[in-house]
Amino acid sequence: MKYSTDLTDSQWQQIESIFQTSRGKNFVKHSKRELVNAVLYLIKTGCQWRLLPNDFPPYPTVWSFYRRAVISGKWEKAMDMLVEKTRQKAKRLSTPTYGIIDSQSVKTTFASQERGFDGGKKNQRS
Repeated sequence: MKYSTDLTDSQWQQIESIFQTSRGKNFVKHSKRELVNAVLYLIKTGCQWRLLPNDFPPYPTVWSFYRRAVISGKWEKAMDMLVEKTRQKAKRLSTPTYGIIDSQSVKTTFASQERGFDGGKKNQRS
């Protein structure tokens, strides 16, 4: 089955070399592309590992592949390459120049130091 999270042929060609292994294809039960697609599905949908659809390799295999790819730095390298190509295709700089964090979900220590409740005196500080 094809999912919207699956890599296109051109995307796969860009990162395929990162995931190549010295082991022959005779020893590989699942293709690296299948494994990458399974991880992308998990990331996009937020589903639990055990609820990975049966179209993909078994979740312990996918988890093991992902864990090894993250530890070795291959996952980050592949995602960086895809982001760069996608940004270039959209006629943007290949790397972002700034990032935005939702201020409602990030608490700072500065704000909590100015206001709060003094538990010892049971007074509001301002």
